[in-house]
Amino acid sequence: MNIIVCIKQVPDTTDIRWTENNTIQREGVESIINPYDVYALETALDIKKRCENVKITVITMGPLQAEEILRKAIALGCDDAALISDKKFAGADTYATSKTIAGVIKNKLGSFDLIICGQFATDGDTAQTGPGIAYNLDIPQVTYVKNIEKCENENSLIVKREIEDGIETVEVKLPALLCVLKQDKEPSRAKINGIIKAQNADIKIYTLEDTGLSSEETGLKGSPTYVSKAFRPESKRGECRMAESVDEICTKLIEYGLKK
Repeated sequence: MNIIVCIKQVPDTTDIRWTENNTIQREGVESIINPYDVYALETALDIKKRCENVKITVITMGPLQAEEILRKAIALGCDDAALISDKKFAGADTYATSKTIAGVIKNKLGSFDLIICGQFATDGDTAQTGPGIAYNLDIPQVTYVKNIEKCENENSLIVKREIEDGIETVEVKLPALLCVLKQDKEPSRAKINGIIKAQNADIKIYTLEDTGLSSEETGLKGSPTYVSKAFRPESKRGECRMAESVDEICTKLIEYGLKK
């Protein structure tokens, strides 16, 4: 089984900076692997433990410094890695990003059985890129995946996903794309052999020419949406005091407009 895991480098939430186009500045900023993508990696590694002949290729789109998170993924147990990087990709929204990633997968990564993404990214929280990749590759998708129940069948997977009123069990035919949620288990830690492998790994770099797209279809030019304003909300803290009784709490709630 050939698995592709899409991960994203996101700024440390304490060090967010903005460009003149109101997009997040990524170059020269301390970054981490998007937390939900850590669980996408864990899902792929779990399949590798349970099934034979599994190859995991991890990819990311971003500046050259994003190579760092690819090496971390290889250290955890991934087999191969690719960086999608070109200055023409700068300022891409989720529409242009998913189109670009799908173009590289289609033109350069060859056949695959499964693509795994994190459900959300902490720097945007739109949950659109994964479904956008599936749309551009014309493959089925399952979102809000909590865990994979069965992966023994080469033609399909049985997964459990969280919905508003419970848990849903779904069978999806391969090739397919999964967007995964946070899982209950602790993420894996790199071992010394993995760290050595990561240091020596050859990270492939793909540019605009590898996407099959024009410069008008990528980056800021290919993005139909834009951020009109970006700002940090002001922290407002009111006075706080301990209530002496439940009656006092009820009285205050009524004063604030809560009906009996």
